[in-house]
Amino acid sequence: MKKKWAAWYFKKIDHLFRATDREHIRRTKNIKHIPGYAHRRGGKLSYAEWAHVIGIFQTLMYQVLPSKSGNTILDIGCGTGLLGISAEPFVSEGGRYTGIDVMQKDIDFCRKHYTTGPYEFIHFNVANPTYAKAQPDTLSPWPVEEGTYDLVTALSVWTHLSKRDATYYFKEVHRVLKKGGKAIITFFLLDEHYRASLPGRSKQPGRFHATPQNNWIFDTPAYDAAHWFTTAQARTPEDVIGIDEEGMKTLLAESGLKRVQYFPGNWKETPGVFFQDVLILEK
Repeated sequence: MKKKWAAWYFKKIDHLFRATDREHIRRTKNIKHIPGYAHRRGGKLSYAEWAHVIGIFQTLMYQVLPSKSGNTILDIGCGTGLLGISAEPFVSEGGRYTGIDVMQKDIDFCRKHYTTGPYEFIHFNVANPTYAKAQPDTLSPWPVEEGTYDLVTALSVWTHLSKRDATYYFKEVHRVLKKGGKAIITFFLLDEHYRASLPGRSKQPGRFHATPQNNWIFDTPAYDAAHWFTTAQARTPEDVIGIDEEGMKTLLAESGLKRVQYFPGNWKETPGVFFQDVLILEK
């Protein structure tokens, strides 16, 4: 009962806080778009954490985009717009931000919430066992033209894709990017940093054993894929998926993308730019 009332009060306080906080923003105009508690998703509910992650990815975008305005940005799995907020400065002066998501309710929210600026939001009507079970279980191209985007972003999307889907949509990243275009995509990458975070355990992916204290042990094959793994706690593999180095090599080889930068995530219990691993890719 105490938790129920605490959650109710938090929502009310959050509403009042955000209204007051916007009046005090001086030098970070885009965070005025941070939605209310009920619409903050993607594993990040706190206002402070949304603001923090927005800043992280705005910095990454600044680093990878040669031009700082007028860009075309495609955000896969846009959710309720976290990376759309990060992207705002870079799509000014003739650019465009396109957000795609399999969850219709998130697209509906974004269309009502982000009403200023060059934003568009598209519902992608395909299935995902975790987020959109009832939609068609097909592999469909994203409803955008090829070779039209300077940047593709995907925050915690490939962490919910099977090998089949991950491979197909890596090829889609290549298809929609302009030549020389970049992609910022997050992963749970089961590499040497991951293995080093597991002292006393086997050093081969797929042979670790989760404990109640650690939900980030990828010890269970995701379907029949040799290099895709999930955790023992996952209800379905797409709840959380990690891939090892060989799996990443497969994605790169089959898509034609190349890896140009890598930021290990702090989920591996070492300091990192972000919680998940961040890869910068190039066409």
